[in-house]
Amino acid sequence: MMKKNWNNLFLLAIITCLTPLSQAFSQDDQLVAASTFSEDEVIPNYHYEYIPDFTYDEVADRISKMDTEMPFELNDRIFSFIQYFTVRNRDYTRMVLARKDLFFDMFDETLKKHEMPSEIKYLSIIESGLDPQIRSRVGAIGLWQFMPATGRMYGMYVNSEIDDRMDPEKSTEAAAKYLKSLYRMFGDWEVAMAAYNCGPGNVRRAIRRSGGKKTFWGIYNYLPRETRSYVPQVQAMLYILNHLEEHNLHLEDPTYYQATEKIRFDRALNLTKLAELTDLCTKDLESLNPSLKRGKVSDVNKSIALNLPKAKASFVKQNLAWLSDSLNNTPTTYLTDNGKFMLKPIEDLVEEPELNAITYKVRSGDVLGKIASRHGVTVTQIKSWNGLYSNLIRVGQNLTIYSSSTPAVAEVRTNSSGQLLYTVQPGDSLWIISRKHAGLTVDQIKRLNNLNSNNIKPGQKLIIG
Repeated sequence: MMKKNWNNLFLLAIITCLTPLSQAFSQDDQLVAASTFSEDEVIPNYHYEYIPDFTYDEVADRISKMDTEMPFELNDRIFSFIQYFTVRNRDYTRMVLARKDLFFDMFDETLKKHEMPSEIKYLSIIESGLDPQIRSRVGAIGLWQFMPATGRMYGMYVNSEIDDRMDPEKSTEAAAKYLKSLYRMFGDWEVAMAAYNCGPGNVRRAIRRSGGKKTFWGIYNYLPRETRSYVPQVQAMLYILNHLEEHNLHLEDPTYYQATEKIRFDRALNLTKLAELTDLCTKDLESLNPSLKRGKVSDVNKSIALNLPKAKASFVKQNLAWLSDSLNNTPTTYLTDNGKFMLKPIEDLVEEPELNAITYKVRSGDVLGKIASRHGVTVTQIKSWNGLYSNLIRVGQNLTIYSSSTPAVAEVRTNSSGQLLYTVQPGDSLWIISRKHAGLTVDQIKRLNNLNSNNIKPGQKLIIG
């Protein structure tokens, strides 16, 4: 009897998950099913996929109690989208929930500054699903889906390396200004959102065809088909995100906002090198600076400010001089024993004694192991120094080898004028060189050598005293 009851309980649970109870059974069937179990055997259904039943009147009652800055009344169109996002496409709603804490506080702050209803932020959900790098089939990009021309109108810079439409703060500021101008044009926030989607020209045409009506639902039948769905979807999301419990929508793995601070380096750089110097993750820097298409800042765009985690901002500002000096160097890597290239910490570059270098020309019969043994180094080191991904070498190939046992030009020597000359080593920057010589600063090196930039290269001779 117990086994039969548990089988019945399992069957009822499955049916309940897939179909609201009122639709799955007749009233008599429900009574029969309930009488099959004892009180102890009937347990609450906490299944993640359980979809609570709800009626039009229940949703209307909840909406009537919501305190919104924009007028919001339920109708069949809005209700159908509420059903869609809470029943048929719950995954999309969960995706939005996972991202909303990244942007909603910033949205609210911007909208408040422009004296706009906070409900406008739900428009971004329908535009982009809160993905700052999403691109539409027609070329609109970002949280607020700006086209290039409109983006430029609102001060967003777009070129081959930077696209400010993917910058959450800049694009939100632009969207607020654009929507506010549309509101001044039409005097209604719902109509302004419709114009944001299809353009003010289409909205004016719909107003004329409707006989001069000026509300969204008054011109609804004369708007483009996509726009007729657009505003109701925004309102559906407004309702859903304020009534998650009622629809059993719970976020299990939220993405939390990371406090940031903007810092200008005023120089070309790449994010991988910046991550290396600051002990940050390159992926984190890329996600905090989505407008950088290639993960780098060129000389043309060097005046832009980068978003850095607030916890690391103090360190960066205190060490900005040497960080800026070192950013032009390409990331320093070394090859590990398992064949992977890893970044070498900047501290290691300062503390490691630099080795002398020779150029070795591969002869017939040479293999990397034999060459490494002859010069007192390892195969891994030779591969790292020469960017080799395998042990294959060819006759006549030149290999650079660093070794304390090989003859080479000394790092520091005195020239005929009595000046101290330093030979730049691989991985050097002006800051690293200044650290090697007590009392020497980056500015002094640049002044002694008439340098207009911090760019140096291995083998270059620098006056250091």
